[in-house]
Amino acid sequence: MATQLVQLPEVERLSASVIRILGGNPGKFTLQGTNTYLLGHGPQRILIDTGEGKPSWAATLQNLLTTEKATITQTLLTHWHHDHVNGLPDLQKICPNTQIFKNDPDTDQNDITDGQVFSVEGITLRAIHTPGHTTDHMVFLFEEEGAMFTGDNVLGHGTAVFQDLKTYLSSLHRMRERVSTGRGYPGHGAILENTGSRIGEYIKHRQQREDEVLRVLRYGKLDVSDGESGSGSEGENDWKKAWTPIELVKVIYRDVPESLHLPASGGVLQVLGKLEGEGRVVVDGNGGWRLSERSAL
Repeated sequence: MATQLVQLPEVERLSASVIRILGGNPGKFTLQGTNTYLLGHGPQRILIDTGEGKPSWAATLQNLLTTEKATITQTLLTHWHHDHVNGLPDLQKICPNTQIFKNDPDTDQNDITDGQVFSVEGITLRAIHTPGHTTDHMVFLFEEEGAMFTGDNVLGHGTAVFQDLKTYLSSLHRMRERVSTGRGYPGHGAILENTGSRIGEYIKHRQQREDEVLRVLRYGKLDVSDGESGSGSEGENDWKKAWTPIELVKVIYRDVPESLHLPASGGVLQVLGKLEGEGRVVVDGNGGWRLSERSAL
């Protein structure tokens, strides 16, 4: 996957009011590194996220603030994951008077509520609570640009992980309602030139995975037409068979290296949990999943 990533500079001005600073922590899950953003004009700035505490990030931030003749008065955390918050101690050494904001805040932090507005010269941000990746996840609508800081709900490359699929999908729909063709500034990866379109791709991808799970539970395979069912057809009673998540993965992800099957099973289990909540699948005492009788009709 790393060979598919575009190279990003350590510091880059992305618009008149947005400078991206990479967290210095590239990796399999962080892509080119965690994106942190210095926002606004003038001596007072807003920072979104703090990286995971790499010394290179702190040094780069210090140099940038000196060049910009600015300090950070408000720091907004998209969510609690370590690669977004572990730079806080370094930040507080550089800007000891900055106010820290996070949904479901820790001690000495301020809460972020849905709809809350943050502003400095050149930028106005409106917070939107978008759980799914984590329960405390927030995105920020950049009103002057009609853009959005998407956190880890939507990335600049690949797809995102999530704690709860139904909640995550609801948040994606809410995000798409608030941003159409505007730019997206993600928590990882390159900027998005059409955020609404990218969110639509995410929603479509999740629906595709759900359809694939249902197809395998019904027919025992993927390569079958939607109309292939009924008495006498091959696999007539396949819907009664119980499947474990890893068995489903081996069919759905058959073209993916086996070393990635175990991580993929987590996403399949999320799909199954959503479908169970909708009454479309059931689980037996041995951890096997099958279609509910209602879905099999």
